[in-house]
Amino acid sequence: MQWFVERYVQELQETFQYLRSDGRGWILIAVAFGWFLSMGIRLSYPVALPHIRTDLTLDLSIAGLLLTVLWTAYAIGQFPGGVLADRWGAGIVLLASTSLSGVSILFVSVSPYAAMLFATTALLGFSTAMYGPARFPVLSSVFSERPGTAIGLTQATGNLGNTVLPLTVGTVAGVAAWQFGTLLFVPLFAVVSIAIWLAIPRQTDSNSDDTGEESASIELSIKSIRYVVSQLAVRSVIVIAIIQMLGSFTYQGFTGFYPTYLIEEKGLSASQASLLFSVFFAGGILIQPIIGMIGDRLGERQTLFGVLVVITGVLAVLPFVEGIWPLLAITIALSSLLARAVLALTYLTEALEEDIRGTGLGVLRTCYILIGSTSPVIIGVLGEAGFFDHAFWMLSGVSGIMFLLCIALPPRAEIN
Repeated sequence: MQWFVERYVQELQETFQYLRSDGRGWILIAVAFGWFLSMGIRLSYPVALPHIRTDLTLDLSIAGLLLTVLWTAYAIGQFPGGVLADRWGAGIVLLASTSLSGVSILFVSVSPYAAMLFATTALLGFSTAMYGPARFPVLSSVFSERPGTAIGLTQATGNLGNTVLPLTVGTVAGVAAWQFGTLLFVPLFAVVSIAIWLAIPRQTDSNSDDTGEESASIELSIKSIRYVVSQLAVRSVIVIAIIQMLGSFTYQGFTGFYPTYLIEEKGLSASQASLLFSVFFAGGILIQPIIGMIGDRLGERQTLFGVLVVITGVLAVLPFVEGIWPLLAITIALSSLLARAVLALTYLTEALEEDIRGTGLGVLRTCYILIGSTSPVIIGVLGEAGFFDHAFWMLSGVSGIMFLLCIALPPRAEIN
């Protein structure tokens, strides 16, 4: 036991030293802070949704459609974000994403009608989308020796945003109005835009070589399209993309309506539901870096297999759980939903050839997030019809399919 603890401490020290050396620390902080806001603003919608429904008189189906619009726009923005990251450099795309997101959330906050809210929500979804595929080439290139750890820490920082920011928005919405809560994001996006501009030099972009000269980027031509398709049409990429599609469906459906489900089906107050929603993401802050390190050591495939077993089981028992304390325990266990993304995204990034990682991630993320974006409206319709519990059992079944697909996933050693 003592040997294990000493070895674990040594591993942590070596990892910390690697992450902060050669200027990598500031790059990680800037990228992670941007993801902190990008995730936090999108996941503030479920907490603000009860207040938005009251303010604009929306039923559950329309509220679900609003979330679907957000995630559909988020899916559509993935492809241009990935292509532009390969052509212009990931740093420029990250800067554009955070700047446009700040403007978008300002428009959302001043939307007086449902139609305008839907339009500005779509703009926000698109602007935050570009951040997604652009950050992975930076992390994979800069932290080439430990990509899983860097991605895990970034994902965990995103969940810190999901823990702190929705709770803040929910509190402000309860005391004043939901618009005041969302307005808090505007100066934060301005700060992170400056941080990205200062921290990420051109030579860390995915389309630059060690000399700072721009290498051959993927041009939009028939030949390049065929090349990209040929690199995507391999078993490792196809299987992990399907797992990500099903994972996106589960994640978007769960996070989109978990606070509403706790209020309407479990009898919790809005403040209690917001607190448990924050606990869900707080658990992710702890579990994601750990799972990333385990994935680096044991392999993403084996680790993902175990995580999906937990997800399937916990979602299946959720409808039977009652009371604030049992729901707190089940919410902590549900944080394993967030660990899946670390493993799947690390595997997917490493499975793609380096010269198309931005484009490849953009294409695949558009596809699987677009399909996953249908989940909130389905959950909303089921909830409106009185089948809220059945909706979560459906998500458990989807997780079970992901578990079975892991059997067909090649180990990482076979994809390099």
